[in-house]
Amino acid sequence: MTIEVIATTRQAQGTGASRRLRNSGRTPGIVYGSGDAVQIELDHNDLYYALRNEAFHASVLSLSVDGKKESVVLRDFQMHPFRQQVLHIDFQRVDAGKKMHVKVPLHFVNADVAPGVKLGGGIITHVLNELDVICLPANLPEFIEVDLGKLEIGKSVHVSDLKVPKGVEVAGHHHAADAVATIQVPRGAVEAAATAAE
Repeated sequence: MTIEVIATTRQAQGTGASRRLRNSGRTPGIVYGSGDAVQIELDHNDLYYALRNEAFHASVLSLSVDGKKESVVLRDFQMHPFRQQVLHIDFQRVDAGKKMHVKVPLHFVNADVAPGVKLGGGIITHVLNELDVICLPANLPEFIEVDLGKLEIGKSVHVSDLKVPKGVEVAGHHHAADAVATIQVPRGAVEAAATAAE
């Protein structure tokens, strides 16, 4: 499923123009990458709800600027410090033949049946919530699944344990031994056990 984003070219630029744009329910943005950078504007409400969809952050999007479509990925966006308002958004063009570097969300499954939780009363800590990957646009996964079903107390799932889809490689700054999730005994339970032992 391709997510489509509708935008128009933005003529007026500068702080005042951006403020007027936001007041009229539009959000300023930019598209860069191969070719010239293009200043754009988008409908704020459509964009705000799109940003709440996890897939929007880790998918190749179809951006239509004045009716001309191109493939892009979301690179950055700025939110207002306290209002539910998107202040600015950045998209980067993608080339079907060039590998790209993208953050992909992790989906944790089977936490409720993990022996460390079910039998040991442990608590799962997510050390990473997303993984940096390198792949061609066609191979970009929407998410990577992390199976916690066999995790024991005091153990961890590491980057090397993840099943990464074909054509996708983990970015170099992640090490094979890096923890993705761990199960630990709650601190209060450890203290209570120590008090009972005394």
